[in-house]
Amino acid sequence: MHSQTGFMLEASLEELREMVDKYKDLPGTTISVLQDIQEHFGYLPEDAVMWTADRLEIPRSKFFGVATFYSQFSLTPRGKNVVTVCCGTACHVKGSEKVSSRARTELGLAEGQTTTEDMQFTLELVACLGTCSMAPVAIINDKMYGEVRADKLAREIKKLVKES
Repeated sequence: MHSQTGFMLEASLEELREMVDKYKDLPGTTISVLQDIQEHFGYLPEDAVMWTADRLEIPRSKFFGVATFYSQFSLTPRGKNVVTVCCGTACHVKGSEKVSSRARTELGLAEGQTTTEDMQFTLELVACLGTCSMAPVAIINDKMYGEVRADKLAREIKKLVKES
């Protein structure tokens, strides 16, 4: 399948078709189908989102609106491991800037770079995770760390680096 933004292999198209068709004629499934696509590809490839919108006969703008509104979705490839640091007000006051800076250093990321060149890690800074009472908060993959300090997060990242 060719599109304006890239190329999707036939095998991927068949998998995408199976994923998407279970949502045909079901209202309110935009988030669910985007979650499935992201779980499969690791992010939301633009051509897959456009193909899905067309297949479900839902405006592409609706899909992209949802994909860009929710921070859980990524339109760019992410690393195998995702490190998320909350930078909301409560977390900022309690030191999230030191936490994110140390994470960036441990991952060897330059300023503005979010994913390691080997695609093993992505560092995401988010506005709020909604767990202010545990500030500062970080998440590595699906594990949340409350009242996290820079050295603790660095140790957890080092463990994952050794495993990768």
